Amino acid sequence: METLRDLEVVRAVASEVRASKEEDGGLSTMEVRFSPFGAWYEINSYFEGQFLERTAPGAFAKTISENLRNVKVLFNHGFDPQIGDKVLGPIRSLDEEKDSPVGIVDLLDTSYNRDLLPGLQAGVYGSSFRFQVIRDEWNDDPGVSDHNPKGIPERTIKEVRLMEFGPVTFPANPAATSGVRSLTDDYYERLRSRDPQRVADVEARAQILRTPNEPAAPQGTGSDGAAATPDEPARSHSEEARLRMAQASFNQYRSTK
Repeated sequence: METLRDLEVVRAVASEVRASKEEDGGLSTMEVRFSPFGAWYEINSYFEGQFLERTAPGAFAKTISENLRNVKVLFNHGFDPQIGDKVLGPIRSLDEEKDSPVGIVDLLDTSYNRDLLPGLQAGVYGSSFRFQVIRDEWNDDPGVSDHNPKGIPERTIKEVRLMEFGPVTFPANPAATSGVRSLTDDYYERLRSRDPQRVADVEARAQILRTPNEPAAPQGTGSDGAAATPDEPARSHSEEARLRMAQASFNQYRSTK
């Protein structure tokens, strides 16, 4: 498997997100745990492919030290119909603990946070985070094991660039045994209405990456199987598939205009 480095991926975790009343008169402080270290979970995504994944301790260390000021805290990744992409509050601290990164957020005293507060205090929300994979390790042929009964490729994430994290309403798939699932497809489908060109571009490149390499066309033949002319060099079947996918995505974008 290969990693599309600029793909923004989203993971949701059935972990506790809790808020507690502050004694200094502030609205509340929210604690968010959002990426259990070392736990294998399956990704089966249109944009990402199918594989097992886990996050290694230390994966957030660099992004915390270098990029924390750019990380935002949002509800449902900024797609809630009432709250939208309003920030829930500033990050007081973000640290890697033994089992997960943990963010402490000072909730702003706003009407939308007051609406969320009872659910946050009751612990009924899960957590989610959006990031890019900077460094990872793949095992394309791991074999069958207790944690990987299908023998599908395995990825260990070593370093990420964190964009945002926060509470979500539906963090886990009830049919899955793992408490983690991918929301990448859902994120890009929601983003399509806001930025169709960006989604079309990501979709085309993701499909190119996921298209298996096919045998090249016989040397000296063109895209239609006929003899190639000097102006039309021979192309492989996989190259043809990539061109078709890119054109289809562009056509889809044009149809929205």
